[in-house]
Amino acid sequence: MRKKAIFLDKDGTLITNVPYNADPNQILLCPGAGKALRQLAEAGYELVVVSNQSGVARGYYPETALRKVEDHLRGLVRTEAGVDLTGFFYCPHHPDGCVPGYSRECPCRKPKPGMLLQAAREMDIDLRQSWMIGAVLDDIEAGRRAGCHTILVNQGIETEWCISPDRQPHFILSNLEQAAHTVLSVWLHQGIDLFSYEVE
Repeated sequence: MRKKAIFLDKDGTLITNVPYNADPNQILLCPGAGKALRQLAEAGYELVVVSNQSGVARGYYPETALRKVEDHLRGLVRTEAGVDLTGFFYCPHHPDGCVPGYSRECPCRKPKPGMLLQAAREMDIDLRQSWMIGAVLDDIEAGRRAGCHTILVNQGIETEWCISPDRQPHFILSNLEQAAHTVLSVWLHQGIDLFSYEVE
């Protein structure tokens, strides 16, 4: 049986938003995130981070710094939620970057769905049974294009609000705890066609 997953944007969704941060000491889970992750994991969802990390391409920190970020975040989730992140994927590229090898377009940078598709291949994930939860509409577009259900956690990070069919969330909520409640409510009522839902 294929797995189902919760794909999580990192900054502003899972952890408090500190732009271009690669300092583990500044990584804190958003309020209620530990409880939400525990509930989702107990319902059988894989917990997979998918994060744009253009700070590498921009020269703000080396790609090697992301290993410490990942290790710290995994430890934080284990300590505060009592569960494990089962995947951590990131895109270090950006077309406007300045670091050779990283300054380019790529299929993994959200809003493209490359990271989700990679995770699905490597982890045997059924994307139609999975969710993308993020703080900006690029997250929603990546999730939609991958074939996932989507939730926008509106923390005021999105500023452009350019809505199109690919960028329309299934739900707009205030935090990850509300998102978990919604996912679990839908999970308990299997058979609902979320792809016919309008934004709430």
